[in-house]
Amino acid sequence: MYARSPWARRRRTVVGAAAVVVLFAVPSAHAGPLVDGATSCDSQVLETPFRRWGDLASYVLAPNGTAENAARWTLGGGAGRALGNEIYYVHAPGERYSLALPPGSSATTASICVGLDRPTLRFLARNDGSPSSVLHCEVLFEDIVGSVHSLPIGDVVGAARWQPPSPLPVIANLVPLLPGGYTAVAFRFSPDRAGQWSIDDVYVDPWRHG
Repeated sequence: MYARSPWARRRRTVVGAAAVVVLFAVPSAHAGPLVDGATSCDSQVLETPFRRWGDLASYVLAPNGTAENAARWTLGGGAGRALGNEIYYVHAPGERYSLALPPGSSATTASICVGLDRPTLRFLARNDGSPSSVLHCEVLFEDIVGSVHSLPIGDVVGAARWQPPSPLPVIANLVPLLPGGYTAVAFRFSPDRAGQWSIDDVYVDPWRHG
């Protein structure tokens, strides 16, 4: 399983989008829904969930990122909590659920506080549908007037066995709209119409290693 980064596939498009992000990088009092709902930057718990794959970085779990409680996810197109945790139990033993993403569906996390030192997203995924199916990953962020925008950060291609894709660049962590140089983002996952995807244990890396 791997992730196709937009930096490799559509460099001009993403560099242009990143330039737009930089234009928004001015503090503002006009908070939108992501800033209003972001989890605290001061009480995040660090974990090392991807050690078995040689990733020793510390990560912060996204809000309800384990899918044990789907209340803070925004689900559409038939996406929903499904019985069956990812097989490695990287967050905690005894967990029972993941998120099922049928063709044409989407799942969006609640907002989380990130900053310049929180640059990557990583999670576990599997695909029981067509081997050529792609899971689209986007970051949602706000501009200086509180309007929400989306930016593609990678396309994941996977197999039926649970695996973590390569870390994906958050990109929108370049937009400091909160005190201390932080901002609020959310992540949206949407499969194409050939896949039967599941995701679980969604994390943000608080520092780029290597």
